Parts: sequence; structure tokens; C-alpha cells
Amino acid sequence: MLALAPLMLDLISRATAFLEPRHYFGDPRGYARNLVYQAPDASLSLYSLVWLPGQWTPIHDHGSWGVVGVVEGVLEERSYVRLSPDRHSDHDIELARGGTVLLTQGAVTSFVPNPDHIHVTGVPAERRRAVSLHLYGRMMSSFNVYDLETRSRRRIEVAHNES
Repeated sequence: MLALAPLMLDLISRATAFLEPRHYFGDPRGYARNLVYQAPDASLSLYSLVWLPGQWTPIHDHGSWGVVGVVEGVLEERSYVRLSPDRHSDHDIELARGGTVLLTQGAVTSFVPNPDHIHVTGVPAERRRAVSLHLYGRMMSSFNVYDLETRSRRRIEVAHNES
């Protein structure tokens, strides 16, 4: 993971050289996940995520390591800590709010599922669009979403725009 952060920093500094107009596609219905690269064996995937003002992910985890770099704008990440001891249970999950990180243009962050990396990411309505690159250690076609009210999680399939 430590070796990938400097590579992501280099990648976002050269993003305009390889990102195409379709990688900047934003969707007013929700943040857009634009596939940039997928390894033939699905062991690696790179996405350009476009966040219009007011767009957020649900509270989720990835079940994978990841490295994120901000190409444009300011991306906000709000973390959660799982307090309930049974990490395998999908019910009776107690989450507590952790910290908030503001990732500005040029910022890079990384995470590992140790055991979870639970967070919500997005752009508040008063900020302008953000574009970020997300590199994952698998094809990110599904992840766990958490419901604070029902204290539960469920696995969902997530779509992306093909390159």
C-alpha cells in the first residue's frame, strides 16, 4: 500500500493526458463511476468517479484495499467505526462516527479492510464538482452498505460506465 500512494500521486498529476471526456461523465441522479482500466483477471480496477454538488455514497465498505487521488475539486470522507464485536454478522451492527477528511486536488489517501474501512464519501451541495481516481485490488462491482437505522448491512451490486 505504501508503494502505491506515490504512484497514484504521479497518476493524478498526469490525469489530463490519459482521461478521456467519457471519464468526466457526471450523472445528476448520483455520483458516476467511470471505468478507466480493468485487469484481465479482475485483480485490479481503476475508476474515475465524478461527484456533482450534493452527491454522496451510502455508508459502505469495499472489502478490498484501495488508493484514491483527487484530480479536481474537494472530496469529503466521513469515517465510521464498527463497535459491535461480531464482524461477520449483518445484523445488530453498531457504528460510531469517526473523523472527517477533506481531500483537495492533488491529495492521495489509501485504505485496507482491517477489518473494515467503513465510510461515506461525497461533495456537499455548496461545493463544486469533484473528480477522483480510485484504484482497487479487485473489480469493484459490489460492496457492503450499512443502514444506521436498522443496524444492518447488505451486499449490493454497483454499476459503472464502461470505457
